Amino acid sequence: MGTRKKIAADARKEKRKSYYGASLNNFPTSPRKMRLLADLIRGQKVEKVLAELEHNPKHPAVPLRKVVLSAINNWKQKNEGGDESQLVIKTIMVDGGRTLKRMRPAPQGRGYRVRKRSNHVTVIVGTKEEAVETKETK
Repeated sequence: MGTRKKIAADARKEKRKSYYGASLNNFPTSPRKMRLLADLIRGQKVEKVLAELEHNPKHPAVPLRKVVLSAINNWKQKNEGGDESQLVIKTIMVDGGRTLKRMRPAPQGRGYRVRKRSNHVTVIVGTKEEAVETKETK
């Protein structure tokens, strides 16, 4: 491995050490429905987010709450004795997952295509100071 690649790889490894997140893959709901909830909680404090998701009537709120709780627990494991009340949702991404293609009978012998979509959710948590530092460096 060349020197330049080694330096870049070491920088990526250091950055990964400060990554506190969780992900949910192939959840069977459309990405658009999940993004409505993701936009609701982006950049907010974790305590408020958990309360909002617990009382939200939308069906993707339950798995999204579990992902946020998993990200918090991952942060706790790496930062023993840290103050959990200062955590915020730094990044939340909802990407499209695999799409199951099915056929539905239609009039006159035709078939309509039904696309059953899924999504991938990635949640990254951090303290308020870390979130400010990442915005300033961009």
